Amino acid sequence: MKSTTNRFAIAFVAILIGTTACSGGGDTASTEPSDTSTPTTAAPLAPVDFTVSPGTHQITVTDAEPGTELAIEATDGSIVAEGTVDELGSFLQRDVEPGDYRVVLADRSAGSDFVTVYDASYVPDQSFYDEQQLEPGLGYITVRDGTTLSATVWLPGEPDAGPYPTVVEYSGYAPSNPGDTTFAQLFNTLGYAYVGVNMRGTGCSGGSYRFFEETQLLDGYDVIEAVAAQSWVANNKVGMVGISFPGISQLFVASTQPPSLAAITPLSVIDDSYRSTLYPGGILNTGFAVEWTKARMDEARPFGQTWAKERSDEGDEVCAKNQNVRLQNPDLVAEIDANPFYSPEVGDGINPSLLVDKINVPVFLSGAWQDEQTGGRFPAFLDKFDSAPHVYVTLLNGLHTESLGTAVFPRYAEFLSLYVARATPDLTAAGVIAPILSSSITGATVALPQQNRFTGMTYEDALAAFESEPKVRVLFEEGAADGQPAGSPLARWQAEFSAWPIPETELVRMNFAANGTLSTTPGTGSTSYSADPAATPRTFFEGSGSSIWRSDVTWNWVRNPAGTAAEFTSEPLTENLVIVGPGSADLWISSDAIDTDIEVTISEIRPDGTETYVQSGWLRASHRALDDASSTENRPSHTHREADSAPLVPGEITPVRVEIFPVAHPFRAGSRIRVTIDAPGGNRGEWEFRTISNGEKVTIHHDAEHPSSIVFSTITGLDVPRGVAPCGALRGQPCRPI
Repeated sequence: MKSTTNRFAIAFVAILIGTTACSGGGDTASTEPSDTSTPTTAAPLAPVDFTVSPGTHQITVTDAEPGTELAIEATDGSIVAEGTVDELGSFLQRDVEPGDYRVVLADRSAGSDFVTVYDASYVPDQSFYDEQQLEPGLGYITVRDGTTLSATVWLPGEPDAGPYPTVVEYSGYAPSNPGDTTFAQLFNTLGYAYVGVNMRGTGCSGGSYRFFEETQLLDGYDVIEAVAAQSWVANNKVGMVGISFPGISQLFVASTQPPSLAAITPLSVIDDSYRSTLYPGGILNTGFAVEWTKARMDEARPFGQTWAKERSDEGDEVCAKNQNVRLQNPDLVAEIDANPFYSPEVGDGINPSLLVDKINVPVFLSGAWQDEQTGGRFPAFLDKFDSAPHVYVTLLNGLHTESLGTAVFPRYAEFLSLYVARATPDLTAAGVIAPILSSSITGATVALPQQNRFTGMTYEDALAAFESEPKVRVLFEEGAADGQPAGSPLARWQAEFSAWPIPETELVRMNFAANGTLSTTPGTGSTSYSADPAATPRTFFEGSGSSIWRSDVTWNWVRNPAGTAAEFTSEPLTENLVIVGPGSADLWISSDAIDTDIEVTISEIRPDGTETYVQSGWLRASHRALDDASSTENRPSHTHREADSAPLVPGEITPVRVEIFPVAHPFRAGSRIRVTIDAPGGNRGEWEFRTISNGEKVTIHHDAEHPSSIVFSTITGLDVPRGVAPCGALRGQPCRPI
């Protein structure tokens, strides 16, 4: 989700890839919500000289005198909110109930006209979108509350040579920066018009930024409809594209069901902000998650993006004026700190798994198990796309950029051709782009692994063939493809399935036992360790953030010192064991402290004397309460509610279930499975944790009365290539000597 992650602009470019409702009887918006006004009993007041703009559950004041004390008054004279105008002359009140309000001075000496605050059911007339004209270059899209969003249009040819199949990227990075042609060149080369739009409160867009609030979603609806209305858009339908932040934004926007949305392609996304990335297992991710949030806040400050300042200095008065509500941005880092538990009031609005059932267009989704940024838990919501007519999923090992890598690109390009361009797929241009993408991201140049397979077919026949194929594709051992340099973004082999969770899954449970053994037979005894988060260093720390994606990445994956982890290792496997899906470490623990943070890591001990990372899971013991309705044998679902939290009783044995994030990995005959239990840290790319562990003694009990174990989701009958991948070849999976 880094800006550099999403756009990888420097390397790629170097190689190539409204109207405002005013107070005092002034003009009002050309389109109005339905009349919900209530007869007023409020006395008339002298007019004010600032602007009042109503929106969806919001009221915005601009052009006011800094320091002015204001109040929002309902029609019955009651005050619903108060505030102070900031130094840029703005004030924004969120969470306003629909109805009629006016903004008055605190001493009630003057007030605005009444304006109508509406809810999400209000949608402008089609004429509102039809009247907006977008030309090549940077312009502005007006959304329903009058805010203008910066949008830059890149066409693959002259406007009158269209119409062109069109895609939209929508995020708080810099997609509308006219100086960044990264994705524009990529999609123009594929034959698509590309429109990059900055969310409100970012870049040159107006308004205030808050991570995926309701207004931001509805802005996305308006963006889709305004772009689709352009004469140069084929079929007056558009698709959405983007990886990470603009990938996640597609889920939110599509849930509003814009009529002119053709399809979405969310790449490297999350299923639930709290559980997947921000507080995995209830433990704050101070590494990527908090740092990313800080970066978004910095870029959402007035002129927080350098290109917007340059644009304003060059005379873009709209861009300059659009900075004026930025001081009303909430402190998102403070909100993170203030909400260590899951609460529906905070968490539900940024939880995509609760709204993807509303998405009613075809979906192409891809992501990596070991994603060092968004985390890899996203498959947990794949069974919730109930209204989407088609959902195509590609899952693979690797890092944040894997979903746009060479192994995934052919199917991605085919999907866009079929559902956005509505044309028979032709991968000729994709074959040119793929090596450039590969080289810019990984440093390894590889050719597209698939050529045109629909040549000679009509569009209808190609679509039918594509839709007849299995919907879930799992790519195994990305980075170890035969005949390719180690770490290249190509898979060694693949398997296809009809759905996720995979119906053919069989569960295999292995027990922890004395002397660090892991087997299918019952265990005995117990194993203790000191929960020391400083025992291991960061797994990755060299170079820039993007160097973690290189084929020759240097990892610093260090084994725990003696006494700082409980390790359990199986005997060499007598036959292949392929795991595909989530897992659960079902532990009986005791501690000499009232709480502890647990990290469970799976690795493969290979016959060649090396150990390869596979996957991890986390849990703060006090967050052990389960949602029984959604928990399964191989995926515990924790409530993370404050009311459900409970400390440990020192010395008392307590059952806890640790969710192991989903993964696909082949353990070949001759390899051993190792499970390591310790304090969080040292196993996951760019994640760090605000852990409460501080050297407390933790004991894993594994006797007949306390059968600690781990359960894997496995698949049989797959044709697994012989021989393990070279140590360090697998993308996103560090390897070290035993």
